[in-house]
Amino acid sequence: MMTDQAYFERVTNTQKRIRPATYVCHKVADPVIVDGRLDAPAWKRAAWTDLFGHIENPEIIPEWATRAKMLWDDRYFYVGVDMACPDVWGTITTRDEHVYAYDPDFEVFIDPDGDGEHYMEFGMNALNGVYDFLLHKPYDRGGGETREIDWNWEGLRSAVQVQGTLNAPWIEDTGWTAVIAFDYESMKANAPTAPFPPQDGDVWRVNLSRLVRDRANTWTGKDWTWSCVGVYSMHIPELYGYVQFSEHEVGTARVAFEGKTW
Repeated sequence: MMTDQAYFERVTNTQKRIRPATYVCHKVADPVIVDGRLDAPAWKRAAWTDLFGHIENPEIIPEWATRAKMLWDDRYFYVGVDMACPDVWGTITTRDEHVYAYDPDFEVFIDPDGDGEHYMEFGMNALNGVYDFLLHKPYDRGGGETREIDWNWEGLRSAVQVQGTLNAPWIEDTGWTAVIAFDYESMKANAPTAPFPPQDGDVWRVNLSRLVRDRANTWTGKDWTWSCVGVYSMHIPELYGYVQFSEHEVGTARVAFEGKTW
C-alpha cells in the first residue's frame, strides 16, 4: 500500500504524459433490449469508441480489435462492446466468482461523481458469468481491506452473443459482443452528490477493460483498455476516461465533448 502522497504524485506524473479518452453518451427514447446484440437502431446510431489499446503503453497495439458504445436513459447506463477473438471460451458461471482470475473477460469501472473513491467494478465472461463489487478506495490506498464483494448492482442486466461456437477451440470464431445495463438506483449511495439519472452535460469517470487469457493460462493476461491508464492498474480512478451525458437523443445531433479534463 502506498501513502496518499505517493499515490497522488504518481497520478500527477501520469497525467502529464497520458491523455484520457472522452465519449459523448446520448440518451435513448425507449429502453434498450439487453440481448447482447448491437444491431438495434439505437446502437447503430451511437458512436464507437476508438479501438482499445494497451493499459499502460499506447505504443503497443493489441492483436484483436475491441471497441464499445454507450447509451443512457432514465433508469440505466448502457455499455455495449464488440470483441474480435478467434477462440471464444469461458468456464465461470457462478455470480461474483473472480472471473478475471480464470477467464478472458470484459470489465467496466464507474465513478459517477469523479472523486476517486466509492467506485464500482463489473466484469463478465463469454458465458455471461458476472461479478460486481464496490471499492471505497483504490487498492494502493488500502481499498482491498474494505472492498465489498457482496455489493451488487441489484437491477443489473447483461447478455452475450457469440459470433462462432463457444468453447470449441477446433472451430475458428469471429468474436463476441455483450450489452450491460447498470441501474442508477444501486449507485446512488456511492455518489450522493451526483444526480441520477444524469443531467445534460454531466461527466462521469469511466473505464472499460478487456482481459485476454489463453486456455492453459500459460501467460499472464493482457489488459486492453478504452482509456489508456499509463500505469499497469485498473484501480486508479483519477486516470479513467470521461463520459459526458447528452439529452439529445442518439442520432439526432452531433454534440462535442465539453467537459473539463486534466
